[in-house]
Amino acid sequence: MSPATRTRPTFRCTECGWTTSKWVGRCGECQAWGTVEESAAAAPARPAVAAAPQRPARRVSEISEAEVGSRLKTGLGELDRILGGGLVAGQVLLLSGEPGAGKSTLLLTAANSVAAATGRPVLYVSGEESVHQLATRARRIGATDDHLYLADSGDLGEAVGHLDALGDSVALVIVDSVQTVSSSEVEGRAGGVAQVMAVAGTLTRLAKARGIPFCLVGQVTKESTVAGPRALEHVADTTLSMEGDRQTTLRLLRAVKNRFGPADEVACFEQTDGGLVEVADPSGLFRGVREEPVPGTCITVTIEGRRPLLAEIQALVSDTNAPNPRRGVSGLDTSRVSMLIAVTERIAGVRLYDKDVYAATVGGMRSGDPGSDLAVCLAIASAAADIPIPLDVAAVGEVSLSGDIRRVSMLGQRVAEAARLGHRRILVPAGTRESVSLDKVRADVVEVATIHQALLWLGNVATTIGEPRPKQRWRPRIVTPDD
Repeated sequence: MSPATRTRPTFRCTECGWTTSKWVGRCGECQAWGTVEESAAAAPARPAVAAAPQRPARRVSEISEAEVGSRLKTGLGELDRILGGGLVAGQVLLLSGEPGAGKSTLLLTAANSVAAATGRPVLYVSGEESVHQLATRARRIGATDDHLYLADSGDLGEAVGHLDALGDSVALVIVDSVQTVSSSEVEGRAGGVAQVMAVAGTLTRLAKARGIPFCLVGQVTKESTVAGPRALEHVADTTLSMEGDRQTTLRLLRAVKNRFGPADEVACFEQTDGGLVEVADPSGLFRGVREEPVPGTCITVTIEGRRPLLAEIQALVSDTNAPNPRRGVSGLDTSRVSMLIAVTERIAGVRLYDKDVYAATVGGMRSGDPGSDLAVCLAIASAAADIPIPLDVAAVGEVSLSGDIRRVSMLGQRVAEAARLGHRRILVPAGTRESVSLDKVRADVVEVATIHQALLWLGNVATTIGEPRPKQRWRPRIVTPDD
């Protein structure tokens, strides 16, 4: 063999498949140490040869609705809603979330509901827990249907064997988790890039070929992203993320990607001793229950996905002798609250430079919605003046650096939700008349153009915290900025 045709040795990472022409101690792709080994020289590439397809291409008009099939209901109304009505045949769903968020409990509950409703086998394969551990959890949440099958295996071949043993009538397959299952045909440890992609690719092909929905549980990293390659999210048809703090029982299931439905929906669940319970109307979780108003609280309407939720903004303003007053924030964006404090002090005339200011949400809610800006400013002003805002008042609007109140998205839905839950006076940005159906809203919609005008409308609050101004008489329905 001449030197021109001699091939150089190649070195390959056993974890992710990264190749290099010389040996290195650390993989340049996955940064793993001691995983680069010499591999056989790759054969020269050959031109692609056309092969006869197993299934020829078909016209879209030839595919009937009967072949597509109806959606498979999971038995959980909130989960079906964010999926777009249920699972589609051959759909691959990837569910991620922090440990203890309730991913396995949610899927086990859905698996039992599907098994009971369809009377067909549902396979739950776990690479993390044994069958006895799964059965203990299943009994605790009441998942005891005879058509629910449990298996514990970390080998892809065994998992496929369990599926084949149940026949073609399987309604749903759940794999928990995809990082704990490995294939004997691929080098590397379970959870490595090569293994994760091989397992996910095989399961995806099975789902498409047999028309069975697959639900894959994905572990997350410290940054709360799905562990493994980003291509895993591209392989899945639907990606859901479960969020929640350990200190609260509330769990939010958010649709990050959905090929068969909306990709911005949010479902709410509550963690109980009997499993996850759907919360059809979660607005009550983010509001305080009281008979008399207290200073420093204001109700707003935020948007989670496409759902309007009422949230209570609380603020506390106290005197301090420290040279640098404290600014504490919980559940809100810290930098945005700092900006709103400055706007409230500069534009509305509220003295805050020598006071500690704290702002928070209720019920552990996290909101970055700019529509809550007006409520934050009013809550801070109310706390500084020690004057409460009436319980039937809600505020929606984004506040700019000039003190103007700007419109936000889905304003009509926000106003309708606030009115539905008993708020009879709603502060909104000027120019909202076109987006609000006044005939359907049983509340008085008050248009305000600036923060100062909003405080003027609140009457005694404005004359206490700012320069003396005559009180503005409250008028029903629409109050324009010119009034």
